[in-house]
Amino acid sequence: MANRFIRRSGASVIVQKLGAKAIFERKLISEGDRILIAVSGGKDSTVMAWLLAGLRKHLKINYELEALHISSDFCSCCKKSVLTAHLGEWGIPFTDLPVQIIGRLKEGRRMNCYWCSTQRRTELIRYAMEKGFNKIALGHHLDDIIETFFMNMTGKGVLSAMPMYLAYRKYPLSLIRPLGYLEERQIIACAEEQNILKGSCTCPYGINSGRRDIRERIAAFTGNSGAVKRRILAALSSGAEDLLVDEGEHRGTFYGEAH
Repeated sequence: MANRFIRRSGASVIVQKLGAKAIFERKLISEGDRILIAVSGGKDSTVMAWLLAGLRKHLKINYELEALHISSDFCSCCKKSVLTAHLGEWGIPFTDLPVQIIGRLKEGRRMNCYWCSTQRRTELIRYAMEKGFNKIALGHHLDDIIETFFMNMTGKGVLSAMPMYLAYRKYPLSLIRPLGYLEERQIIACAEEQNILKGSCTCPYGINSGRRDIRERIAAFTGNSGAVKRRILAALSSGAEDLLVDEGEHRGTFYGEAH
């Protein structure tokens, strides 16, 4: 029944339904939350902002939203005027924060996705703490979560995933990933339907080779089936430890958290 609904519904409705399902099932949002949305200017985080703004009147939960864009010293492709217009239309206050990322690299070090993501995450946490937010929303989706699981397993020899809910022990903050039940192709379809895709940007460093390789391998053994991917996602929560929830124990780093 659920798969039949997904096939027959419009792209925006699918994102709304699966986004609301993730929020309720994973308890991602609570009454009175102040949520900082990390917006890169890309399709994923912009669709997430649209989703969270639109769901406010349907979820019967009172929560605040603000968006933060971290402007790096290597990427000027983000169409900020388009992003600002979208966020204004959705009633989301927006801040653009310039951050030196390449400029922080030590001599002899090369720019990479992991370094960028750690620097962005540091600034997100700092800003959220200073401004009194209790949650940070990130735009990772189902494909990102599955890819990260297999990258951690094959590359690091550990069973860990990208949690949809992560509570920090050191800070009064949690990370949430409301797009965790959505495939990337569903997000792209929604972005096209909502006229978001035209204003989105792409990192000039692109997807890292390790993630690209894992993505191709997953597509091969799943036949790119959404149903199979959802069963893999369900399996990550089926053991003694739910790999999609981390309540108070940040176990370390994850591959490719660059959204």
